[in-house]
Amino acid sequence: MWYWSEGMGWMMVGGGVLMVLFWGAIIALVVWGIKRLTERGGSETGTSRKSPLDIAKERYASGEITKEEFDQIKKVLS
Repeated sequence: MWYWSEGMGWMMVGGGVLMVLFWGAIIALVVWGIKRLTERGGSETGTSRKSPLDIAKERYASGEITKEEFDQIKKVLS
């Protein structure tokens, strides 16, 4: 007499769509987390790629190599 269940079909479809969206978001979050943890050489780790000349300059500035060694490295790299 009172057809209470008439609108339930659309609610079931909406619930199914929400469930797919929920699990898709969970999977995307897991994939993003794994990708973020496995990236190497990013700016988060602080290991930016330096040129050989920059490394030689740092070594010369810290006193690891002499001026003659630095000049020789610079000549070879040029």
